[in-house]
Amino acid sequence: MHDITNFRYYSIFKIYVNNKVSYKDINKKRISMNKFGLLFVILSLQTPLFAQKQLTLQDCRNLAIANNKQLKIGSEQVNKAEAEKRVAYSQYFPNISFTGSYLRNQKNISLLDSDRHLPIGTVMPDGSFGFTPSQVNNQWTEIGGNPVPLDANGQAFNPKEHPDKILWKEHTIIPKSEFDMDIKNVWAGSLSLIQPIYMGGKIRAYNQIANYANQLAESMNVSNLQEVMLKTDETYWQIISLENKYQLCESYVQLLQKMSGDVENLIEEGFATKADGLSVRVKLNEAEINQTKVENGLVLSKMLLCQLCGLELDEEIQLEDENVKDFPTSSSFPEIDMIGAFNSRPELRSLHLAKQIFEKKETIVKSEHLPTIAFAANYLVTNPNSFNGFHNDFGGMWNVGILVNIPIFHWGETHYKLKAAKTETRIKQLELDEAKEKISLQIKQTSFKSKEAYQKLLASTKNKESAEENLRYANLGFEEGIIPIFNVMEAQTIWVKAHSELIDAQVEIKLSEVYLNKALGKLDK
Repeated sequence: MHDITNFRYYSIFKIYVNNKVSYKDINKKRISMNKFGLLFVILSLQTPLFAQKQLTLQDCRNLAIANNKQLKIGSEQVNKAEAEKRVAYSQYFPNISFTGSYLRNQKNISLLDSDRHLPIGTVMPDGSFGFTPSQVNNQWTEIGGNPVPLDANGQAFNPKEHPDKILWKEHTIIPKSEFDMDIKNVWAGSLSLIQPIYMGGKIRAYNQIANYANQLAESMNVSNLQEVMLKTDETYWQIISLENKYQLCESYVQLLQKMSGDVENLIEEGFATKADGLSVRVKLNEAEINQTKVENGLVLSKMLLCQLCGLELDEEIQLEDENVKDFPTSSSFPEIDMIGAFNSRPELRSLHLAKQIFEKKETIVKSEHLPTIAFAANYLVTNPNSFNGFHNDFGGMWNVGILVNIPIFHWGETHYKLKAAKTETRIKQLELDEAKEKISLQIKQTSFKSKEAYQKLLASTKNKESAEENLRYANLGFEEGIIPIFNVMEAQTIWVKAHSELIDAQVEIKLSEVYLNKALGKLDK
């Protein structure tokens, strides 16, 4: 920037010398320009800055983390996994439930279709039901010295084999109404308790899966957190780069505008050609176009950062490092610890947890081969009371028992389920191995890029110094009239390119640090 200002003064000196203006007038012109420039800087630093939001890199990270929707979803996923973990743990305890019902029936139940008449007999000495001759109307005869009854046709019969041929003298009645049960209003209830005793290891496996799922949700949330921070850092440093390039473009445009005016004066005095003026204007147009592109990119990048931070897209923000020209860098690089990186990377932790979950699913499938045992206790209550002649009152009873289920044969269903579960576990193991290989490659690549960025910074710094010296000599030559305008513009272009590359190198150093920390799993709040 200092060299550009010097070049302006050299151009003024050249024009005024050609027009035979005194050094005193030139000095007055420089003083007035300095005053104008100082006034312009003071005015430019006034009110707009008070309306802008000042943000550091850590501020941007905190805002992005607080307002990112995916991170909020991840937090809810963690809460969900924690609740499911508690659900799985509850399976160790007895399941107590109550079931109640009420039915309104149209009709009652009757066990008899009509009144019944039962014969009146005698209980024999052997305890059987029988009769005496005085209790029946049958005729009798003797066969082999024993009395035998005759039926209505006078044929002898055995009363035990043909009781329907007995002609009873007396009967008793069973009324149909006494066997009618009132079930129009039926109430029923059951209080049950089931305590698992042995479920083939299924409950324990479910609890382990729930615990792994909870850790997996936390690990995925950490992975999302690192992605948000990486995106925020990238956008932050992109804005810093564009802000510095915009200032560079602005200075370059002002320089070319001043040079264009100087060349026009030289053309009028006959010290330059119209071709020189056209060349300067072409360069000026190109610089203005580049300035517009950089300005548009800067505006869009700030809008993206506002969106990441949860701010209004059109909110005015100013970043802490916008006006920093030389970022502190270090030539030392962190030691690469692959084992530590593998333990720190949330992606590998997530894959490892997923593999453990599928291993426990194998246990669940295996449990389907094993018997299950549970203790059960119930209390049943009904109205009408089935324990008291179906009277319209409540009556109940309790029962306890052991429930056992032993699988015997299911046409190979469990075998193929186990085979599928083992295949899923092997797939997760292969994905884990592949991820380790890719992460190892990523760490090495980011390490090399960090070293390349440092070497690029050194080279860009030297190029900038050379470009500044080259511009200084071009200005002196132009002042003495021994270097044409074309060479001066070429020196200006080289100077601008060197400064632009230095800005890129400085920002690349910062981003390479972010990428390396991300690869090593050390990117945190």
